[in-house]
Amino acid sequence: MTPMWTRWLFGATALAAATLGAQTETAAPANSSILSADLEADVRFLAGDGMRGRLTNTPGNQQAAEFIASRFARLGLSGTGRAGTHFQTFDLTTTQLGDINALEMGGEPNAELTLGSAFYPDPTSVSGTAAGEVVFAGFGITEEPIGHDDYRSADLEGKVALILNHEPEEFDPDSVFEGEVLSEASRTVRKVLAAQHGGATAVLIAPDLHNHVGRTGLSRPMRNVWPGDRPGQRPRYQLASWVNAVRIPVMHISGDLATLIVERAGYSLHALGSLAEQPGGIEAFAIPGPPVTMTASVTRRTVTTRNVLGLIHGSDPQRREEWILLTAHFDHEGADGSRIFNGADDNASGVAGLIEIAEAYQLAEQEGFRPQRSILFAAWNAEEQGLLGAWAYTQAPLHPLEQTVAVLNMDMIGRNEEIPEAGGPRFRGLEPQTAEVNQNAVNLLGYSRSPELRGAVERANGLTGLRLQFRYDDSASNLLRRSDQWPFLYRGVPAIFVHTGLHPDYHTERDRPESLNYEKMARIVRMVHQVSWNLSQTSDRPAVVRR
Repeated sequence: MTPMWTRWLFGATALAAATLGAQTETAAPANSSILSADLEADVRFLAGDGMRGRLTNTPGNQQAAEFIASRFARLGLSGTGRAGTHFQTFDLTTTQLGDINALEMGGEPNAELTLGSAFYPDPTSVSGTAAGEVVFAGFGITEEPIGHDDYRSADLEGKVALILNHEPEEFDPDSVFEGEVLSEASRTVRKVLAAQHGGATAVLIAPDLHNHVGRTGLSRPMRNVWPGDRPGQRPRYQLASWVNAVRIPVMHISGDLATLIVERAGYSLHALGSLAEQPGGIEAFAIPGPPVTMTASVTRRTVTTRNVLGLIHGSDPQRREEWILLTAHFDHEGADGSRIFNGADDNASGVAGLIEIAEAYQLAEQEGFRPQRSILFAAWNAEEQGLLGAWAYTQAPLHPLEQTVAVLNMDMIGRNEEIPEAGGPRFRGLEPQTAEVNQNAVNLLGYSRSPELRGAVERANGLTGLRLQFRYDDSASNLLRRSDQWPFLYRGVPAIFVHTGLHPDYHTERDRPESLNYEKMARIVRMVHQVSWNLSQTSDRPAVVRR
């Protein structure tokens, strides 16, 4: 830690009375204690070769969690977990394909209905056999905020629900869902649970051929969903609380098989797909024909892992019950033999920022300055597995989400965005650009969901002079939903994603500590600290607007 310093020119009374619309640009107490050298030291430790890439449920990941917890404790953050620890535990599930997976129509075995070409079980499926007549239920979506319900009139009791993959208006930028990117409503487990709630005995998921013309097989090859036990294969995790809620078999079927099922009843799969596009959802109906019988065989294994959390209690008796969350994920992609995916930018950079901001608050308290609202520092786990640590928190929050004022999430804050020409699917939806043009730039995502929170960031940036870019909330890159602010936005909590952008070293072994721009990173962290302090002292709260 650097020596104590005294550059704190701060009017506590004035800031206490400030509102979101009338902030001064006086630096938050201890803001200038956030230094590039301190950030670099933490990044080099977290992204060192000894951590082996911090893959979830590995020794390196556990060591990183212990390191962050020890730093939180030394900086005076209160433990909020069981027995006063800094850990929030949650369960993940891995699944393996079992030996007996079969599908029959009308009780007659069909040699063409082969595993891997005509069908395979979804990883959310339970093991078991189910049978029933088929009911077509459109895309199988129930999404109350936009008034869409494909099950509102369905008689699914004892039936097999046939639903389409993805969602209506998939390529329409003006879709009531999420524009040109798939919405949370299209998540398979949400569709399955809705069908199960309606009484379905099983679910068949077919490709939406009307939106993906020319596709006849499975939506995804089985090898991509069930990769097997190849050497170096990383585990794939799901949130156990989601998967354990599913109690029925779930199968993906090919376009050819779905066509066979509906054509026997005189329907066209393309016509059914077009029908499913109707606003508000479909009137589900039976598909006459022989019953479908399916047997799914999967093996689930549950592992327990941890988020790392630390709390600063607010000083104001009323406002301390309102929390601000500062967040970053600490897991990464692990190692493959001698190849180590160090994850310096993704996301040792954000975690180092968390630690530095926590230290700034500790220094401020030593001088008599405390936030009026409470501030939770959260280092999430299993982000690379699908934001699972953040999703777990939103399912079991330490404090009501209704009393969460804002989430400030830092993920990849150490580089300049650099999108190569013909960069491939990793950069889909992003315009080619050089690192040079982004030297002073940082992307802010979530801005369209809370203009007031955007304004708070812009005002705080008056002290740091970064070039704030507001451009990816509705992008085919889907960046808004690819980091840990998304579960909070989905639950209606104002949240901002601070992100310097993708680059060619993203998710490669080249994402090492020496590749980061620590001076720029320090300015970004100071800005986030300033935002958090300003939000902690104002009586106003940013609001969320629905898309």
